[in-house]
Order: sequence, then structure tokens, then C-alpha cells
Amino acid sequence: MFKTIAIVVGLLLVVGGVWYLTQSGGPPVDVVVAAHRPIEEYIDEQGKTRLPRTYVISMPFDARIGEISLEEGDHVAQGQQVARIVQEDVEAEFAEAKAAVERLAASIRETGDKSVEETTRQQAEYFVQSMVNTVEAAKTQMTASRSRYEYASTFLGRVQRLIEKGAKTEDDLDRANLQKVESETEYQTDVLTYQAILSIDAATRLLPSMVGQYIDRKDLSVAVLQQQKAEAEARLRTAQLRLERSTMTSPVDGVILAKDLTSEQQVAGGTKLLEIGQLDQLEVEAEVLSQDATHIKAGDRAEIYGPSLGKKAGEGIAMKVERVYPAGFTKVSSLGVEQQRVLVILRFDSGITVEALEQQGLGVDYRVQTRIYTDEKPQALVIPRSAIFRNVSGSWQAFVAKAGRLERRDLQLGLMNDLEVEVLEGIEPGEHVLISPEASLTVGAAITPVQVGAPEEGA
Repeated sequence: MFKTIAIVVGLLLVVGGVWYLTQSGGPPVDVVVAAHRPIEEYIDEQGKTRLPRTYVISMPFDARIGEISLEEGDHVAQGQQVARIVQEDVEAEFAEAKAAVERLAASIRETGDKSVEETTRQQAEYFVQSMVNTVEAAKTQMTASRSRYEYASTFLGRVQRLIEKGAKTEDDLDRANLQKVESETEYQTDVLTYQAILSIDAATRLLPSMVGQYIDRKDLSVAVLQQQKAEAEARLRTAQLRLERSTMTSPVDGVILAKDLTSEQQVAGGTKLLEIGQLDQLEVEAEVLSQDATHIKAGDRAEIYGPSLGKKAGEGIAMKVERVYPAGFTKVSSLGVEQQRVLVILRFDSGITVEALEQQGLGVDYRVQTRIYTDEKPQALVIPRSAIFRNVSGSWQAFVAKAGRLERRDLQLGLMNDLEVEVLEGIEPGEHVLISPEASLTVGAAITPVQVGAPEEGA
């Protein structure tokens, strides 16, 4: 009897289970209703803030820099002094160069003054002319002396002949001899004088040439001094330039981003002292996969969000794509995968930069999350991204619950993002689509659809 009861109870349980499965339609599955609603296609990547240009204040030359009192974060105005070389050093260098130029200028004036030399040359020319006259006078004197000497010799011969005839006395002969000797001596003296004057005349004729040569040498000295003065003036210009550059000012209204030196010290030329940036020019750069970058163009809508900003995706700070770099670069991901990426620059919408700086506390090189919207539709047939999968041939498919049974649909997709996807063909509005279907499901299997969420307007 007990055994019969147990068999009857077992049969009842089996029949009841078969009835339950038949009536309930199979195991429950989560489904959503395919509905028309807006969809946006976007690309999410990490990014960081940056400035398109920073201004580096560096040492213009080797010198001793004074103490820099500015600190990172300090605001500076255009033209404001931000650093200064010790002035005593550059001022002393400038004064030395200036004194050298003035000294050479004085030497040029002194050497170039030829008034004394010109007077001397004029006097030499007068002296040469005077010597010409003196030579002529000495020659005339010598000619006259020679004539007197010749006359005295002739007269002596006459006296000697007349003495033989008794017409002249011995006294007349002695006077004639004396006259001859005196005239001969005078003639010889005049000859020597004439020769001496000729020598003096020859030497005198060299005086104007000598003075001219001296003037020419002074001209050469002036040329050398002028060259030295030009070199000194070049050094003076350098010293003047160094003096002007010794005070370094900010080229823009901005903020001190970095400060490399503090105390007074000797620094080599070219050493970086400060870096200044304009935070109102802040922008964001994102490294996007090259296959995604082909869908991005300048002017596309974008946003930045993340925990650092206290903003969620879709509610971030509005931005726009400024430009997409034409060249990509290779980067190894954290998983060791080599990827080809492209740099994309985002700009804040007008007027938002100041708000982002003041309210969100953004600075340079801050990490943010970026979202770039590449396309959107105000109305599209949308299902969850988790509902689609690929078959062995790579085509997109999805499961649809139809009259308590599973159907597999081939899909043609449109816009797609991380959460949703647009269906162009394969699913009709209002149909129930499985969410995250299990691999064990088979076409035609009985299921019990469990709707997740309420259908939206336009379904």
C-alpha cells in the first residue's frame, strides 16, 4: 500500500513539472524592449590638460643671477620683472667698454689733427724755394769770383811783361801777385760755398716729402685706431645688449608654472630659470586609437569628466575638438600591446575656461577622462550593446523573444557606443531583445521573458 502511494506521488510530481514547464514557457531571461530614442556615438579616452605654448625665461649669457622671489602659482603681468642679473657686474662691463670707445675716439682726434704737419710742410716748401734762390746767388757769386781771378791772372801777366820793359816797378808786380792770390782764394771759397749750398739744397728738397710721409703714416695710424674703435664699439653694443637683457620680464600676462633656481648664484647662459603659461589658454590632449581617430574631425563636440572634476559621463565640462594631428605614433599599452595612436586636442567652449579653472581647480598636466562625440541621431531604434554578439563569420546577431521562443536575428547596425547600439535592420520596434544572452541558449528554446525597465516613448 505504501509503495503504491509513493508511485502515485512521484507520477503526480512528474506530471506537475511537465505542466509547469509547458505553462510557464521555459526558464526566465532578461529582455528589453527595442525602442526609438536618441543615440550618440562617442570615443572615450584618458587625457590630460596642457598649454599650447609656454614661455621659458632663461639666462641670456653667463652671469650671476640675483635671488628670484616669485613662486609657482604667482600671477605676473606682461612686462613685469621676473628675474635679474646682478647689476654691478653688467654695469661695470658696460662702463669699461664705453671708456675704451671714448679713449680710442680721443686718440683718433689727436692723431687725425694734421695742422702742425701741414704748417711744417708749407714751411719746408718755402725753405726749398729759398734754397733755390740761394743756390743761384752762390753760383753767381762763384762766377764773379772766377772772373776776378781770371782778371787778376791776366793783369799779373801784363805787369810781368811791363817790368821787363821797365814800364812797371817791383812794387806793381807784388801788388799784382797779391791781387791774384786774393782773387784765387776768394774764387775757391765761393766754389766750396756753392757746393755746400748744393748739398743743403738737395737735403732741403727732401723735407716736404718727409713731412708728407709722416702725414701718410698718421693717416694709417688713424685707420688702425678707427678699426680698433669699431671693435670697441662692437664690444660696447654687446655690453649694452647684456645690460638691457640683464633684467628679464614676462612676455605675457600669466602664471609661474615652474621655478628652477632660487638663491643668488653663477649660472651658465641658456639655463632655464622660470616657465610662464597662460592658463586661460588651457586645452586637453587625448591619445586616441588611430582607427577611432579617422571618425574625429575638428569642431566635433566633446566633454571632460571624471572623479577629479566631480562630473559623470554625459554631464562633464563641454569642449570641442580643436585639431587632430596628421601623424600617429606607436605606444605600448599597460597590457604590453603595441598600439598606433593619434593625438587629438580639445578646447574649452568660450567662457568655460575660467569657470573650469576657478571651480574645478584645473591646472597643467592634470589627468581627466575625455569623451568625443563623433555622430548622433535624435531618433533611432536602440538596444543595449550587451545584447549583440558576433557569429562565427563575424556578423552581428541578437536573440529576440518571440511567442515564448528564442529567435536569432542577423543585424545591420548603425551608431554604437559603450552602452547602446542602433539597429538598422533585423529587429522591429517593440520586440523583446535578450540582454547578455548566455552561450548555452539555442534557437527555438522556450523561455519566459522578464522585462528590464519600462519601454520609452517612441517604442
